[in-house]
Amino acid sequence: MKIISSDKTAERLPLTEQIRRGEVLDPNCPSREILRHITSRWGLLILLALSDETLRFSELRRKVGGVSEKMLAQTLQSLEEDGFVDRRSFPVVPPHVEYSLTPLGIEVKDQVSGLANWLESNLHRVMKQRSLRVVGENE
Repeated sequence: MKIISSDKTAERLPLTEQIRRGEVLDPNCPSREILRHITSRWGLLILLALSDETLRFSELRRKVGGVSEKMLAQTLQSLEEDGFVDRRSFPVVPPHVEYSLTPLGIEVKDQVSGLANWLESNLHRVMKQRSLRVVGENE
């Protein structure tokens, strides 16, 4: 695996070239963990939920239906460590914590929004393919 330091004058390779060379596909590539945080079931939905607003923990949990407190807390912590989510805590009782996207979080949200939009627009096609596979397997 080759990691090109930003200090070097060498130009960073485009992702497609890194994939062709197998660098991004290397299991030791540090981008793997970050990619897992972004594309996890809850990571993607949290990024989308915070896209237009700042939310408290309970508001975010309601907006992202089905996520447990534990998974929400773990996912928020990972996204915060990666620099995508800002956690703002206010010194009041009861505790008041707000979450919002950082500028880096907005950039990654813009990328995953394209995937989510494509999925919503093409869900009928995917569901049709699923049903055709099920019918074919039952014959």
